[in-house]
Amino acid sequence: MSQSIAEKAADTISETAHKASRATDAIADAFNDGLEVVRHTAKESFDAAEEFLNDTTKRAQRHIGLTVAITFAVGAVVGALTGWTLRRK
Repeated sequence: MSQSIAEKAADTISETAHKASRATDAIADAFNDGLEVVRHTAKESFDAAEEFLNDTTKRAQRHIGLTVAITFAVGAVVGALTGWTLRRK
């Protein structure tokens, strides 16, 4: 029994809608997977930065004299470069 053009069109539309639905689901799953990776990476980065900051604070407290000397040296260099840059203009 041959199908009419309307029945063939309806079947094609139904099949296309089903494929589009599956594609949409696949895209949503991929997006959610990517979002989960981004969240995990952000959390690990935050944890690493927090650990680095804590280690740096502890090291600065243990070596207070060296910390003051380095801070003074950096300030002197920045001040000298700023003065040199302003004089050049």
